[in-house]
Amino acid sequence: MVGRKLRFSAWVAGLCGAIAAQAQPFHLPTANQALFEPGGEERFFVGTPGKSWVSGAFGCVRSDGWQVHEGLDIRCLQRDKHGEPTDPILATADGTVAYLNRKPSLSNYGIYIVLQHRIQGVEIYSVYAHLRRVAEGLSLGQPVQAGQEIGTLGRTANTATRISKERAHLHFELNLLINEDFAAWHKQRMTGERNDHGLWNGRNLVALDPRQILLTQKLHGDHFDLVHVIRSQPELMRVMVRETDFPWLRRYPQLIQPNPTARREGVAGYEIVFNFNGVPFQLTPRAASELPSHARVKLLSVNESEYKLRPGRRLISGSPGAWRLARSGEELLDLLLYP
Repeated sequence: MVGRKLRFSAWVAGLCGAIAAQAQPFHLPTANQALFEPGGEERFFVGTPGKSWVSGAFGCVRSDGWQVHEGLDIRCLQRDKHGEPTDPILATADGTVAYLNRKPSLSNYGIYIVLQHRIQGVEIYSVYAHLRRVAEGLSLGQPVQAGQEIGTLGRTANTATRISKERAHLHFELNLLINEDFAAWHKQRMTGERNDHGLWNGRNLVALDPRQILLTQKLHGDHFDLVHVIRSQPELMRVMVRETDFPWLRRYPQLIQPNPTARREGVAGYEIVFNFNGVPFQLTPRAASELPSHARVKLLSVNESEYKLRPGRRLISGSPGAWRLARSGEELLDLLLYP
């Protein structure tokens, strides 16, 4: 009887754990929980030298707003006798190993890992950078569980200025993938430029704010909706494209809005809404009668207050009444629609 009770209790605990994992798919990638503590920012984020913790958060937080930091720099909690970090790095969600870079000289991210996840139907990728080492036995295509140890926090990078012991941190990102044909696009468009990481080149990933996602998940619990979080991004610009079939549509159909006119007359293009970091978070099919010109790509509008607040990606340039896509904006649209 006692054995049955123990087995039943273990089954209930496992079931409750599975339900909790479904309700809260994302976990913090280290043991540092200060993100969820009132006033805990100083204990959670590592700022750049001489700057506050804000420079270790996500967004246009560096160079007076003109430089985007696409992740969270999470402070270490554990060190060895030499002062080097020893914190275990944990998978933020169930998924598979998509990419491993074990050569710090190949990236300013140093040693890093990319995991692929499917959360509430959304294909999303987590990045763990500046690692001291990758966990022994971790390999491409290997399934991982939320909370599983995948590496050790470190300070590796190929930058001229090394990350000091005091600033040892995990750089953590949550990304969406732009185009599976990136390698071909890069070879064709970036002539003479190396691509050491193939599909996992940083140009091919657009980052969401992990802090926003983690805090929203904690606030809403079982009602957390990742698609809603993505679709609720502040709007920077709207662009019309005269294309009807490109990779983003197939990968992220959850972001497509219904349009009765296009359904009735046929789809001739898409109106795409981007946030400041270049995430195409809303796509509306448009009929030929709704397209403003015959141009393949046309900038429709700019949210000037959002641009003043978050200009770091430099997707647009100009001034009110004369906005245009900047070089980085043109490059993003070119990759999004390739080939």
